[in-house]
Amino acid sequence: MTAPSPVLGRGPADLGRERPLEGPDSSKISSGTRSGLVPSGVVVLTDRWVARRPLPEVIAAAVAGGVRWVVLREKDLPRAERAALAAELRAVLTEAGGALIVAGPDPLDGDAVHLSAAGPYPPPTCGLVGRSCHDAAELARLTTEDYATLSPVFLTRTKPGYGPPLHHEELPKLIRISPVPVLALGGVESADQVHACVEAGAVGVAVLGAVMRAEDPTEAATTLTGAFEQAVTPVPQSRQPVSETEGEK
Repeated sequence: MTAPSPVLGRGPADLGRERPLEGPDSSKISSGTRSGLVPSGVVVLTDRWVARRPLPEVIAAAVAGGVRWVVLREKDLPRAERAALAAELRAVLTEAGGALIVAGPDPLDGDAVHLSAAGPYPPPTCGLVGRSCHDAAELARLTTEDYATLSPVFLTRTKPGYGPPLHHEELPKLIRISPVPVLALGGVESADQVHACVEAGAVGVAVLGAVMRAEDPTEAATTLTGAFEQAVTPVPQSRQPVSETEGEK
């Protein structure tokens, strides 16, 4: 099964313009119907324990840097607190044309979830469902999920020792056999790493520390989203150089 092309939002160069920013249509996600849209580009995962500022501030800064997809983790919070945080982050994203995905089977009054490899199976019925995967066996268990993450791609400070990094050898092999679009997750912190993931076939990268730990989340997000846009932008074929003999004709 061929993965659909990534849905691209506007790059950082469009920030500040009068016209609305394009990105994933969150109204379609929350409508309860399958829109065909999947997360792409730079997807930010939250972690308030490593963030340098309150999460709403970090996410607002990341959105200013071009991010349009966010996965809310924070599973240790009571549901009421987590739902309130989800509503706050969702408002920030919706204003920019973005969307919030909630880690776990409870969408917290939304309609987009990201599930662990452990379950539940089958996945709940939501407008958008993602699944964490780490190997071919877990990819083979996918049924009605819309996308998957593959991790860890590189060594990661967030989950050290979580498994051998996939690197450039395993990542493209797993993406080729995945029945759904794939986000590369784990240790992605530089523009070169973004390029490598896109070259491997990923429709985007999922990052945590690169934005959460950044002194300037907007700058970090701008660098990564800019790298993604560059990686997926076709390079125009340059004109063939005219030989000296041709020039003399």
